[in-house]
Amino acid sequence: MEKIKCAVPESIKRMVGESSDDDLASTSSTLLHCLLNLPQFQRMIDDLADPNNGLCGKNKDGALELKQKGNRSYLTADYNSALASYSQALRLAPMDALDMEKNLVATLYLNRASLFHKIGFLTESVRDCKRALQISPTYAKAWYRRGKVNADLGNYKDAVNDLDNAKSFELSLDGKRQIETELNIIIDRQKHTSRTWVGENENCSGHFDELQQSKLSRVTTPDKGRGMASQCDIPQASLVHKEEPYALIILKSCRETHCHYCLNQLPADPVPCTACTIPLYCSEHCQLPAGGEAFSNFQDKFGTEGSHSRSHEEHIAEVNAMAIVRIKSSDVHDPPDQSRKHNSIGDALTSSVEQVAVGQAIYKAASLFNHSCLPNIHAYFLSRSLFIRTTEYVSTGCPLELSYGPQVGQLDCKDRLKYLEDKYSFQCQCHGCSQLNLSDLVLSAFCCVNPNCAGIVLKSPISNGEIHKFKNFPRAPAEQNLDTHLQEAIVSKDISGTTLLDASRALGILRSTLHAYNKSIAEAEDNLAQALCFVRDLQSAREHCKASIKILETLYDPDHIVIGYELVKLASIQLSLDDPAAVDSINHLGVIFERYFGPHVDSIVPYLRCLKSVAFQ
Repeated sequence: MEKIKCAVPESIKRMVGESSDDDLASTSSTLLHCLLNLPQFQRMIDDLADPNNGLCGKNKDGALELKQKGNRSYLTADYNSALASYSQALRLAPMDALDMEKNLVATLYLNRASLFHKIGFLTESVRDCKRALQISPTYAKAWYRRGKVNADLGNYKDAVNDLDNAKSFELSLDGKRQIETELNIIIDRQKHTSRTWVGENENCSGHFDELQQSKLSRVTTPDKGRGMASQCDIPQASLVHKEEPYALIILKSCRETHCHYCLNQLPADPVPCTACTIPLYCSEHCQLPAGGEAFSNFQDKFGTEGSHSRSHEEHIAEVNAMAIVRIKSSDVHDPPDQSRKHNSIGDALTSSVEQVAVGQAIYKAASLFNHSCLPNIHAYFLSRSLFIRTTEYVSTGCPLELSYGPQVGQLDCKDRLKYLEDKYSFQCQCHGCSQLNLSDLVLSAFCCVNPNCAGIVLKSPISNGEIHKFKNFPRAPAEQNLDTHLQEAIVSKDISGTTLLDASRALGILRSTLHAYNKSIAEAEDNLAQALCFVRDLQSAREHCKASIKILETLYDPDHIVIGYELVKLASIQLSLDDPAAVDSINHLGVIFERYFGPHVDSIVPYLRCLKSVAFQ
């Protein structure tokens, strides 16, 4: 790639560097024409597309090797390894490859279906049988396997139909007799048991509330240029914008864990791309609009509906890429529910949630919303769709502004301005940076040398009395190292009594040195609370978690989403202790998350529903 960049003429580099948004179409065309005539670029494309050795190429021998590895793991009951081998083999296997006169891809799907059946993932097993049959409709073993799984699911009518097909496609007499025996057993069970329908768990986006987009208008302001404003009064938590991406790319770190189309977390039975080895999809519903047919015989059944094709003349002006994020729970694979005892919630240990970036996307209309360090709208994502919702009451004519990065409470004004200028090349003039905010003063401040004074001592300049104080505080770097050591211990889940004592001592020094609402104290309280959960000292963990929240409520709004994330942690600890206050924490959580996500809260933060089910059972 570096060689290709060096081969681009300086005149084109200069033209691109000096171009404006209006020149995007012409500069892109010139650059593309240049690349297409570069031998280095052509060689790179050839290498990537090589069906045998390329990065995107299929490899029958590699797929067969992984299949055998999966079979060996299956026989030794190492089911996790077997699943990984079969799934990797599906990525490498060419669609037309044969294995013992059977389609290799269909066989791999059938092997994975058998594994899912073995470990009790029945719905996943049915899906993989279906995929095998879509490739090889006369595959008797696939019909037989799906019939057995449908019988275990109670879908007797489907099971009978599957076994009838298996019998008709089975060539051996012994095989037909075995299927006949199974068929009679299922018919007998059908007579005595009512049929249970089990549907496939496909993606759903939930219901949408009324969109207020028609009540917005594009405006121009002297200090920020173009922007969006309200044409009428808009209540808090109203949906004001929804948009599909113009372009989207998954982050490299998420290629193995998230769907390459919707960016949701991949299920246990991901669907590989049929053309190359890189993309993975959560279902055929994502594979098809991503640009490829699932299998060759799909062409008559499915078109390319959902495709976002554009005319080549169309271009984007005045846009920035947005990070697509997901809210992740620390125990997302094992959330609490009504069948679990309260103290088992503590096994999740603080059950914290955080935002994790999974992709980058361009949303053409959403780029019209300006930045504010005190935003009145909030952006979130369902699948690849962007939603923007008001977080407070917005009056007529008021600009609708979201946060491009740090907000008031997260960084002080000086650091916010530097971040925004470095990343977006503008000097922020929002009301959050134009007025005095308490959080900008206390965020990184020190306390007064007089223990009875609640005054704020800023980092620079420092009074003569404070200079003397810092001369007698040589352990400051060591305390920072102790906090880093504690975070490392939390990640490794190897927390000793010495580590906790050192962390408690460091917190005491921070409290005696920094201002009571300094964010470093909140972070130290939070880390210590999480560490104490791991050693089951939940009472102490609860108090440190409350102390952290108290500081954050001063730095932010008490109903800010940051407080919601911390309340998830506090509520899980309180439930573990059978603390009645957990109900209040969870109710407060609901208020905060509904403010930011409206009726989508259960889809965005499913852990909240789990907490409610335990608290109110």
